[in-house]
Amino acid sequence: MNPRMLRVFGRLLVALALLAPTPSLPAQPGAPASGTVEYRDLERFATAEGVVEAVRQSTLGAQVAGRITALPVKAGDRVRAGQVLVQIDPRSAAQAEAASQSQVQETQANLANAKAKYERSQRLFEQKFISRAALDQAESEFLAARAQAAGAAANAGQSATSKSYTTIVAPYDGVVASTEVEVGDMATMGKPLLTVFDPRELRVTATVPQSVLAQADFDAPTKVEIPTLAREVVARRVTVIPVADTRTHTTRVRLDLPEAAGLMPGQYARARIVTGRARTLAVPEVAVLRRSEVTAVYVIDAKGRAQLRQVRVGETAGNGLVEVLAGLNAGERVALDPVRAGIEASRGGDAPS
Repeated sequence: MNPRMLRVFGRLLVALALLAPTPSLPAQPGAPASGTVEYRDLERFATAEGVVEAVRQSTLGAQVAGRITALPVKAGDRVRAGQVLVQIDPRSAAQAEAASQSQVQETQANLANAKAKYERSQRLFEQKFISRAALDQAESEFLAARAQAAGAAANAGQSATSKSYTTIVAPYDGVVASTEVEVGDMATMGKPLLTVFDPRELRVTATVPQSVLAQADFDAPTKVEIPTLAREVVARRVTVIPVADTRTHTTRVRLDLPEAAGLMPGQYARARIVTGRARTLAVPEVAVLRRSEVTAVYVIDAKGRAQLRQVRVGETAGNGLVEVLAGLNAGERVALDPVRAGIEASRGGDAPS
């Protein structure tokens, strides 16, 4: 027989040996720790889907027209309050301010001339050199000049304010969420330029059916789960928006998250709202083994051997427990380390029950 055939024959013998049943062995010392299946008074939950969002989020837009000359930040940058985010070409605004200042000077000169003329007219009228109509004319010119000067001063202030709009700064400490423009783009009034948010204050906005809202107990801790991060936090405060959607018959609920939660706006979240308490059969969640569509536990029998049993579980009940709907009875013991229990069971040749 050639070497290749020997190798194939050897592999076949190994495979047959692995498939052959082995005698049942009792549980070895140091077997996996076990927990007891028992009835417990557990809280009942309703799940509401939502999205993480920033409490403070601002979309900054242009209040003057001009070409963007500087954009020193990009999406993801952390910024401080007052930091320059966008610079718009200030030359047009500066020219408008200079023109308004010239008008102020002109109107001030006209005001001074009209005032002097009015004062002279008063003295001449007292000396009976001019008529009352001439005095009234001088007073009217003086009042008109004073009004023009006030208007020019107001226009100058508006021009100075418009010039300040060419520099857009951060309204508070935060993070740049997105930028809508690039250097060289034309900014127009009302055009969004960038969005910033405060990462320290986040919340989850979820939609809750009105039937659930009627049973909800928001005095109990409301937990928020972030499935993508396998994390769970407790909401600091729950606010129910007193408006119902006429199409979906749901109400929005805002759940303020604790600071330093490390989350980001836009993440998917699930809120677990307490709706009451019930006596439920529960098992430690670590004992549940999930493989594809099969959910099972290793039950420890009277001889201390682990046997795989398929079960049906419900929602996670909290405190490390999960609700048991079928497959287990109160008082039975289950392995808390199903992987180790599976290894021990395979050594002992136990078959799933």
